[in-house]
Amino acid sequence: MKISDTEPPFDLLIVGGGMVGAALAAACSGRGLRIAVTEAREPQRDWPQGEIDLRISALSRASQRLLERLRPARGPSVWERMVQLGVSPYREMRVWDAVGRASIHFDSADLGEPDLGHIVENRVTQLALWEYLEAAPDVTLLCPARGAALTLPVPLKGEVRSDWARLTLNDGRCLSARLLVGADGRDSWVRAQAGIATSGWDYDQQAIVAHVQTSEPHRETAWQRFLTTGPLAFLPLADGRCSIVWSVTEDRARALLALDDAAFRGEVEEASERRLGSVTAVGRRVALPLRLQHADPYVQPRLALIGDAAHAVHPLAGQGVNLGLLDAAQLADDLATALERGRDLGGLWTLRRYERARRGDNLRMLGAMDGFKRLFSNANPLLVAARNTGLAVADRLPPLKRLLMAEALGQGADLPSLARR
Repeated sequence: MKISDTEPPFDLLIVGGGMVGAALAAACSGRGLRIAVTEAREPQRDWPQGEIDLRISALSRASQRLLERLRPARGPSVWERMVQLGVSPYREMRVWDAVGRASIHFDSADLGEPDLGHIVENRVTQLALWEYLEAAPDVTLLCPARGAALTLPVPLKGEVRSDWARLTLNDGRCLSARLLVGADGRDSWVRAQAGIATSGWDYDQQAIVAHVQTSEPHRETAWQRFLTTGPLAFLPLADGRCSIVWSVTEDRARALLALDDAAFRGEVEEASERRLGSVTAVGRRVALPLRLQHADPYVQPRLALIGDAAHAVHPLAGQGVNLGLLDAAQLADDLATALERGRDLGGLWTLRRYERARRGDNLRMLGAMDGFKRLFSNANPLLVAARNTGLAVADRLPPLKRLLMAEALGQGADLPSLARR
């Protein structure tokens, strides 16, 4: 490849303008960078009043702080715009085991906090971020656009050659940048083009997602029951309904999807032990395949992966989007450090700082979620006794519960600057 002697048109080129990719562009805006974002389709801009999309996330306090700090020169912050569009706080969480009956209860009041997090439609988060980017003079949005070819430089004696990352779009346009970021999801095209391998496995499970109405109020509480076939979660929505996420085997998923509404409501009632009374209504149901996946490495010269392109986690704790937003915030910090020190944005000195900061935390979360899944899906009497003892002890130790809640809220001191208290 010929070494280029001209400046690329962009400093930062982000492939994927979903929640994580858009958050990275917003976090880097205003820092003197030329930024471009490619996305296959524009976000949904309006929807019928009262309609709630099936694709939701449980955003942590750390994610909320990041979104609060993304504030344009005029108008509301990204988070304030999301509140206008609709978010659903949850203040408590109740978790119990289907075998052995142990349980644990978390209450935000024990930390003096107003809530434990918010249930937010993915389209709400993406639209608020997209509107921010549309108003940013240093961000170019290329949509609809898909990648057709990707060319990356190769290391030369441990250093990056002076050539750039080059992306050819499906309409023939050619883009180049100092740094290209893959934020294009679990089945990342960028990752595949870069030849980056992943480790992990399919869980041979699917997550059934639907919205239900229950006869008893959810009381702004997230409910989760661990069954041996997988967890069932009720996530509270602002209109009084709950979004359920029910992880089951693939055969069980097919059977549940084939049921009529009345029969499905009965299955949900039985699986939840009617903690919220009877299920009086159910909306559309979809099933999503579950997989644990981790990229190795996250970075190459002039390339970085963030979000699901770098890691995919079991949804039992709803941490996938939060991990991706922390990736975005950390990479924004490290790019700012590179600018301050005159370092190459796409050089390995910069990118390995990001990888070191995020890889360990992401691995720990992937391991913890996989461990919880395997622990609570096992009917071995010794494991049942151990996990029930653990839940019971944790529930009776307020300092331990406060520590667990603080960790989930994102109150650690080692967070990226935009997410830090």
